[in-house]
Amino acid sequence: MKYGLNIRESGALDFLSLGALVHRLDPGIIPFRKASHCDIHVSGGEFNCAANLADCFGLNTGIATAMVDYPIGHLIAERVKAMGVKPFYKHFKHDGVHGPNMATVYSDRGHGVRAPVVFYNRCNEAAGMLKPGDFDWKSIFASGVRWFHSGGIFAALSPTTADVIIEAMQAAKAAGAVTSFDLNYRAKLWDIVGGHKRAVEVLDRIVKNVDVLVGNEEDLQLGLGIPGPTVEAKSKVDSAAFESMMDNVIKKHPHVKVVATTLRHVHSTNRHTWSAVAWIDGKVYNAPTAELDVIDRIGGGDGYAGGFFYGLLNGEEPEEAVKLGWAHGALLTTFPGDTTMATVDQVRAFAKGGSARVQR
Repeated sequence: MKYGLNIRESGALDFLSLGALVHRLDPGIIPFRKASHCDIHVSGGEFNCAANLADCFGLNTGIATAMVDYPIGHLIAERVKAMGVKPFYKHFKHDGVHGPNMATVYSDRGHGVRAPVVFYNRCNEAAGMLKPGDFDWKSIFASGVRWFHSGGIFAALSPTTADVIIEAMQAAKAAGAVTSFDLNYRAKLWDIVGGHKRAVEVLDRIVKNVDVLVGNEEDLQLGLGIPGPTVEAKSKVDSAAFESMMDNVIKKHPHVKVVATTLRHVHSTNRHTWSAVAWIDGKVYNAPTAELDVIDRIGGGDGYAGGFFYGLLNGEEPEEAVKLGWAHGALLTTFPGDTTMATVDQVRAFAKGGSARVQR
């Protein structure tokens, strides 16, 4: 047993996630009110991790999610396939007018002193209609799954999605998979389905089944209802505030063995100071600090999570796993879109202190 986790050595799938697939419309640096065209990125926090692990790190991954049989669904399914992720779809039929729909995210990139602007259309979203019993978890896990992952945005989509996560988590645990959960606390989503009090109740039920948590100190406070930091961070990339919460996290959830998050100070839309930290089985490991020239910040946190999960699945030393996540998250901000275009060699080179000199 390493990191306090019992990670099985093999399985048909190295990693399986459960969450909503979305498509993001991206007009680049042009604000939507002046946009004349958009790029389309396929995304979703849980999918991003599976896609990153498959495309960059070469792992066998899958996604359990809703799929609507209409042109937008077909576009999304093609991108899932292109990233090498095995789908487990609950199919829905579109009525030609109202849906159900695949959610749309609208996000320009901003520039310099102008911040990115993100808004959504999740009306009549198919993923929010998922309920317990929609997936045959026993069959899915029967061939062997090493790691199962979900997140807080999916948990907040509707009154039933959290129960789907718990059902899947319990099946994962019974099948011997490690379980992880990205708290990703979004107040606007939780306000629609019962507010902060319900969020804490629901997330507490989920985290009872979780081995590895992803979330910063704000996620931990708001999502888990845990008291705030007793130590004031010296800067946005100082991990002191995060570290000060670990005793309270483990007091409430003693079964959790790993907690990880990114650390980011935004100087401008295109200039970030970037680091990361993880608490692993009682010890804290800090990543280096880098100055990033950012093209697209969306998905950077999922980039860190994917690289970090890869390190743990690959049996790397804890400090190296944190560096791999940090390096992959940093590289991901240099690409347009939410998922990786990096190679594992690029990630390892940057994690070891590589530079941006021309590679010939």
